[in-house]
Amino acid sequence: MGYLDKVLQPGETILYRTTVSHTLYYPGAGLIVLALVVFGLASAALPAPWPVAFLVVLGLAGIVLLVRAWFQRWVTEIAVTNQRIILKRGFIRRHTIEMNMDKVESVDVDQSLLGRLFNYGNITVRGVGTGFEPFRMIDNPLRFRSQVGAR
Repeated sequence: MGYLDKVLQPGETILYRTTVSHTLYYPGAGLIVLALVVFGLASAALPAPWPVAFLVVLGLAGIVLLVRAWFQRWVTEIAVTNQRIILKRGFIRRHTIEMNMDKVESVDVDQSLLGRLFNYGNITVRGVGTGFEPFRMIDNPLRFRSQVGAR
C-alpha cells in the first residue's frame, strides 16, 4: 500500500497515477554500455589489469546511476483524484504537495524534443493564489493534463 492509497479521503478515487519518466535509467545504462565497449577496446590495446579496472569503475558508476534512478521512481508518486492533485517525493524525508481541484486554474506542460520522443515533460500546476513547483520529467504529461482538465 503506497502513500496515495493511505491519504485518500472517503469517496475519493484515483483517476490517474504516474511517476517520473523511465528515461532516468538511460544515463546509467549508457555508462554500462560504455564500460563494456571500453573494456572490449582496452583488452586488445592495454596490459591485463587496466581493461578490468576501466570495466569496474565505469560499470560501478553505471550501477549507482541505475539504482539512484530506480529509487527516485520508487519514492515519487503523483496522482490526479476526483478531488485533488497529489505529489509525494522522498522516503525518509518526505515532501508532499496537494491541491484541491477547485483551486486549479491551469496545467502547463513543457516538453523538449526528446521529451516528445520519449513521452515525458515538465508540468506546472497553477492554482488560485498559489501554484505547484514544476513536476520534472513526468511520464505522459499530456494525459496528466487531460485528466485534470476533464474535471
